[in-house]
Amino acid sequence: MTDQIHSVDVSEMGRDKSAESDTAVDERVRKVPAWKRLLHRPEFGAISGAVLVFVFFFITAGDSGMFASDGIMNWATVSAQLGLIAISACLLMIAGEFDLSIGSMIGFAGMMMTIPAVYWGWPIWGAILFAFVGAMMIGFINGYIVVKTGLPSFIVSLAFLFILRGLTIALSILFTNRTIIGGIDKYAEGDWLAVVFGGTIGHGFFIWLADMGLISTYKDGYPIVDGIPMVIIWCIGLAIVASWVLLRTSFGNWIFATGGDDKAARNVGVPVDKVKISLFMFTAFTATVYAACQVFEFGSAAADRGVLKEFEAIIAVVIGGALLTGGYGSVIGACFGALIFGVVQMGIFFTGIDSDWFRVFLGGMLLIAVLFNNYIRKKVTEARH
Repeated sequence: MTDQIHSVDVSEMGRDKSAESDTAVDERVRKVPAWKRLLHRPEFGAISGAVLVFVFFFITAGDSGMFASDGIMNWATVSAQLGLIAISACLLMIAGEFDLSIGSMIGFAGMMMTIPAVYWGWPIWGAILFAFVGAMMIGFINGYIVVKTGLPSFIVSLAFLFILRGLTIALSILFTNRTIIGGIDKYAEGDWLAVVFGGTIGHGFFIWLADMGLISTYKDGYPIVDGIPMVIIWCIGLAIVASWVLLRTSFGNWIFATGGDDKAARNVGVPVDKVKISLFMFTAFTATVYAACQVFEFGSAAADRGVLKEFEAIIAVVIGGALLTGGYGSVIGACFGALIFGVVQMGIFFTGIDSDWFRVFLGGMLLIAVLFNNYIRKKVTEARH
């Protein structure tokens, strides 16, 4: 009798374990609704915000020229400029660090390429390469100090913000006795590298659009917009490459791991120090691209270029879905965050709204993005547990 009872108990326990196992399997393979998967995407908030912004200005400024060819090119250019530095700031923030010197680097790099070209007789291509090498060396020093001292990158890069801004003003006055240097456009004519930053592409295509009557033209039939500025091409190209690196390569996995838990990442063999230093160098690289595009667009450099751009880049990244704590974010989201900036900045101009409200909008968008990202962070944490 005892054996029979024991046999029944064992069989019942087996069925119970089997049922629990089936339930566990069901929990693991259950389908998550598409809207929930979309909500957990880092870039969801930025894309939604961009759609709302476009709808708003289409209604309020649709007949103002904002969506004509020249209007589109204006806000696209502004968005691309911010997008350049937002891309690198995004990767660095995913890795758990900040670079507040990126705005000062724009002004410093601009001077590094104009002073040698205008006052020292360097070829433009040589001055551009000099600026890139110098900027990336400073980025290396910035990252090296952070990883070797363990100091917060916020403090280290804040120090470099003032150092670079001070050097830009002091050295430009020392070598040229001025803080604005113009006339570089005449030195850049025919230079093979200047075209990469200051030229346009698609000239023939825009001529064809004008001939077909699809875009606005001057009285002589020449298109008002005759090409796509290289800053837009740079932004799109870097966004594609950075997204691929982040999502499809081992280095991208290292970036996420570093920002998620750098100690655990070190324990599994991730070269955390190299990852962080290389990303600081990348922020310096994108700041120099920004500077070069501005220098050859306006034909001048100024010591105050890039003021507050570091904060705008961080706001764009946060709007794009990156967490301030690291380990989570999207390059595409950062680009949409920059797009929101450009559209709103130019949209306010086209609608005639006082431009002072632009800063109010930025602060409001940052607050909304932080609250939304905090909600997403809690959901992600709950899902992991």
